[in-house]
Amino acid sequence: MVLVFGDSLSAGHGMRANESWPSLLQARLGERTKVVNASVSGETSGGGLTRLPAALREHKPSVVVLELGGNDGLRGLPMDLLAKNLASMIEMSENAGAKVLLVSMKLPPNFGDDYTKRFHELYATLARRYHLAAPPFLLEGFEDHMDLFQSDQIHPTAAAQPRLVDNIYPSLLPMVK
Repeated sequence: MVLVFGDSLSAGHGMRANESWPSLLQARLGERTKVVNASVSGETSGGGLTRLPAALREHKPSVVVLELGGNDGLRGLPMDLLAKNLASMIEMSENAGAKVLLVSMKLPPNFGDDYTKRFHELYATLARRYHLAAPPFLLEGFEDHMDLFQSDQIHPTAAAQPRLVDNIYPSLLPMVK
């Protein structure tokens, strides 16, 4: 069982639930692997850290797709606190017997070069520390195609959701076999 644990990008903000990338991932994986989407719009790493223990107990996943941090970055959360929260969720998931796919996030450039660079590098650093696969960037290959984003220019449209699955699937597939 795959537990998708993220924010509005995974919760399917602004679209029907069956149009979100976790729903499309379920269709691609088929009946052999169940996908549970426990994502919440507006979620932060701190909120995720609070919710994760119950989700792990309830769903007993073999894989956790951890897609959090974007809202923390947009709020300017100190990098050490974000790193601590994500590390705790990785450890919690692994201690529950799940493999972790950490999904990388990026911030818009208006947060300054130093913060945005450190933010993006944090995901690769955590992946190395915990011996995880290189984290895929959820919006890779279309982040500058504004026609694939809703009017808020943050959330991908339903038409973009297959691309999100394409970005996650190669890293996830070996974990579910």
